[in-house]
Amino acid sequence: MATRSNIAYKTEDGTIRSIYCHWDGYPAHNGEMLRRHYNDIEKIKALIELGSLSSLRPEIGSKQDFDDRKSQNEDWCLAYHRDRGEELSIQEYEDIPEWISEMEEYAYLWNGKEWLVNDHGEMRGGFPVFDFVSEKISAADLKAVGWD
Repeated sequence: MATRSNIAYKTEDGTIRSIYCHWDGYPAHNGEMLRRHYNDIEKIKALIELGSLSSLRPEIGSKQDFDDRKSQNEDWCLAYHRDRGEELSIQEYEDIPEWISEMEEYAYLWNGKEWLVNDHGEMRGGFPVFDFVSEKISAADLKAVGWD
């Protein structure tokens, strides 16, 4: 079963630019993957420009055969547009509340210094609630998914 997520950053003009990711969206996987491997705005922008993902991986990588699992590089993202030829899908929202209102299970937002996560559209007082990814993950969670 897929755990869907959304990955985004806030642009200079204040809009939210985001993509969907189908697999492993929980904080101990995609959250930790973002925290460890996507902490530079240029790499984050390049990730978003791939469009929707099947799987987030440590490296953006290059085009690969979406349907041939044996030939895929396990360290490269698997993207619907680049690797399967689907229409490019990148979403833009006016602000964070609009973005969260259309959210998957987990929403990851780069705040310019670190990754934040919203869990299942949680709101408080009409505003989205975010936690630091680093605070959402326990050592046991990391060990369970194979992070050292």
